[in-house]
Amino acid sequence: MTRKTIKVDLLARVEGEGALKVVVRDGRVQSAELNIFEPPRFFEAFLRGRHFAETPDIVARICGICPVAYQMSGVHALEDLLGVTVDGPLRELRRLLYCGEWIESHTLHVYMLHAPDFLGYDGGVQMARDHGEAVTRGLQLKKVGNEILQLLGGREIHPINVRVGGFHRAPRKRELAPLAERLKWAREAAIETARWVATFDFPERERDYTFVTLKHPSEYPFNEGRIVSSRGLDIPAADYDSHFVESHVAHSTALQSHFRDGGGSYLTGPLARFNLAFDQLSPLAQEIAREIGLGRECRNPYRSIMVRAVEILYACDEALRVIDVYEEPERPFVPVEPRAGVGYAATEAPRGLLYHRYHIDDAGTITDAQIVPPTSQNQACLEQDLIDFVGGFLDLPDEALRHRCEQTVRNYDPCISCATHFLRLEMDRG
Repeated sequence: MTRKTIKVDLLARVEGEGALKVVVRDGRVQSAELNIFEPPRFFEAFLRGRHFAETPDIVARICGICPVAYQMSGVHALEDLLGVTVDGPLRELRRLLYCGEWIESHTLHVYMLHAPDFLGYDGGVQMARDHGEAVTRGLQLKKVGNEILQLLGGREIHPINVRVGGFHRAPRKRELAPLAERLKWAREAAIETARWVATFDFPERERDYTFVTLKHPSEYPFNEGRIVSSRGLDIPAADYDSHFVESHVAHSTALQSHFRDGGGSYLTGPLARFNLAFDQLSPLAQEIAREIGLGRECRNPYRSIMVRAVEILYACDEALRVIDVYEEPERPFVPVEPRAGVGYAATEAPRGLLYHRYHIDDAGTITDAQIVPPTSQNQACLEQDLIDFVGGFLDLPDEALRHRCEQTVRNYDPCISCATHFLRLEMDRG
């Protein structure tokens, strides 16, 4: 029996640090482990003993790429606890803020982190030498998303304008007009992006995933909705812990999530949203999805880059809709008063479902917090992809095989720092 080990000491083009070990015996993949070794960050512990009003500014620091997701999940959970409903212009502004994050995060992934895999480059800088026009378009498109965060959040990274009940300051209608002009350009750039990534060469691999996402009666999922699955699950966020469980695994500092009933893995994120909420995309996004060959369903994770491009287009469309109907609110927030209780919420980060739960006492002090990021929820599913797909690539030379393993991980756009409460690759072909 021959034995072979392939190592990648550090995986580029993902956020965070980790390693991967794939064990092959007799021509079959026996196991795959995503070894996350980044130190735990203890954000849940940081929250305990703090006043609930501090939550948006604390949780925004969990991620520099998707801080809005953490802020929105946090404020929605606390508003659930406090019995507060934020609607009208303030609710629309939250969708606009989320649009900005989806645009900048998805664009970063598509152009700088994932496209090099399909075009044969080590990274975005090398790719730019031959694809300068595309990379320039991507950087400008990402900038539009950041401009939304700057205007609504007060700054592009770790926004400071979000508060429980709304915003510290709501923008004037006239401030949104220049942004609308930029978004019209961005919408066309998003269409070009979708058509560009559709020309890539995709491995033909599919799995019968259990998709999990938010589902809203009339909107493509961002901030609100029930948690649903492709197997019939349909629950409020308050029931999340009754159906999902986090567990420690020996090879990771991040927890892994599974269904409680049977312990199965599930997929959250762009593919889940696309498959379960296609009809709620804007008409233009649906049209472009069909044009580039996605149709109504996609179960090939390597084509997730195409779905992300469609979601960029949707976010541009939705942002323009919000700006068009926006009327300045009488005040930028709904007043809130502390009371003891437990609050729950889930929103859709670019990478997938993000769940928050908070306990506070009568004085408004947080006594317990739980945060389940999408990367933790997707880890088990990612490992199963490696087991199911890598066996079909074993005839590749070692370097090409290593590349395919890394590409499979990057399909998920994992945010490892968020998940630690890649890549060193070890391929054991013994």
